[in-house]
Amino acid sequence: MALEHGHEHEHHIHHGASHDEKQKTKTSVKKSPQPGHAHHDHHAHMVEDFKRRFWVSLILTIPILLLSEQIQDFMGLGDRLRFTGHHYVLWFFSTIVFFYGGYPFLKGIFEELRKLKPGMMTLIAVAISTAYFYSSAVVFGLPGMGFFWELATLMDIMLLGHWIEMKSVMGASRALEELARLMPATAHKLGKDGGIQDVAIEELVSGDRILIKPGEKVPADGVVMEGLSAVDESMLTGESKPVSKRNGSKVIGGAVNGEGSLTVEVKKTGKESYLNQVIELVRQAQESKSRTQDLANRAAVILTIVAIGGGALTLTAWLMFSNQDLAFALERTVTVMVIACPHALGLAVPLVVAVSTAIAATNGLL
Repeated sequence: MALEHGHEHEHHIHHGASHDEKQKTKTSVKKSPQPGHAHHDHHAHMVEDFKRRFWVSLILTIPILLLSEQIQDFMGLGDRLRFTGHHYVLWFFSTIVFFYGGYPFLKGIFEELRKLKPGMMTLIAVAISTAYFYSSAVVFGLPGMGFFWELATLMDIMLLGHWIEMKSVMGASRALEELARLMPATAHKLGKDGGIQDVAIEELVSGDRILIKPGEKVPADGVVMEGLSAVDESMLTGESKPVSKRNGSKVIGGAVNGEGSLTVEVKKTGKESYLNQVIELVRQAQESKSRTQDLANRAAVILTIVAIGGGALTLTAWLMFSNQDLAFALERTVTVMVIACPHALGLAVPLVVAVSTAIAATNGLL
C-alpha cells in the first residue's frame, strides 16, 4: 500500500530531475492508492448526508408543529391555524420527513433483521413507522388522534444524534489522513554504480539502498549503513527529542532526518512498514465499538422487544377486557410504542462517543 499523500508531491522531488521526470513522478504518485482515503470519503459523505437530512426535517417540523391540533391547543391558538384541508398539508410534510429523514433508519432495520441482530435502527424504525402509518390512517378516515408531531420531533433528535456521532468518527478519519501524510512521495535510490535516482516510494523493495538528505523524511523502514544524524520520530513514537542514528541503527518511515545525511538499506515497505501497521490499527479502532456502544445496542434490542410486546399487550387488553372499539385500542397501542422509543438513548450514545473522542484527541491519543 502506498503511503504518500498528494499535498507533498512536489516538495520531495529531487531538484536535479527534469521537468518531464517531475511530471511523471507527480502523475504516478497521484494515481497510487491512499490509505484511509476511501474510508475518509465514505464518512465525510455520511456526515453531510445526516446533516442535510437533519436540517430538512427540522425545517419541515415547524409547520408540522403549527398544524398539529395538540400543539395548537397547548399554545392556546385554538382553531386559528386550522383551515380546509390542513390535515392533508400536515400529512404531506410528515410524509417527506418520514421517508426522507427516516430513510437511514428504514434502511437500517432491513440490514439488522437480515443479520438477525435487531438494534437501535430497528427500535427507531418501528417507532416512526407505527406513528406514521397510524397517523396517515387517521387522516384518511380512521377515528383517532394523529402522532405526526411526535414523529417529526423523534426524527429530528435521532438524526441529530447520528450526525454528532459521524462527526466524531470523522475526527478519527482525519487522524488516519494525517498519518498517511507523514510519508514522502519519492526516495533517492542509490544505484550499483553509485548514482542517485529519484523513484516513487512504492517502487522500493527490501534490500534497496537509499540516501536521506538533511531535513528530509525517511521514505521506508530500514537500517543505517553509513552516516551520522539525529532523527525526529515524535510523530510516530511520541519521543520528544531527536534520536541519534549511526551504523546499524533502525529508522522508521515517516520520521524526519536531522542535519546529517544517512545511507539506509530498506528492510520493510508497504503493509509491512511500521507506519502502515499503525494506520491499520487506527482503521480497526474506527470500525470497532466501545463497551458503552455495545451496551446501548443490547439495550436497544430489549427496548424493541418491550415496545412491540407492550404494544401487543395494550391492544389485546383493550380489545378483550373493555367495550372499546378497534380504533380506540389502536390509538393506545401506538401511544405505547411511540413513547417506548428512547429519545434520550439516541442522543446519549453519540454524545458519549463524540466527547470521549475529543478528550482522547486532546490528550494525544489516536
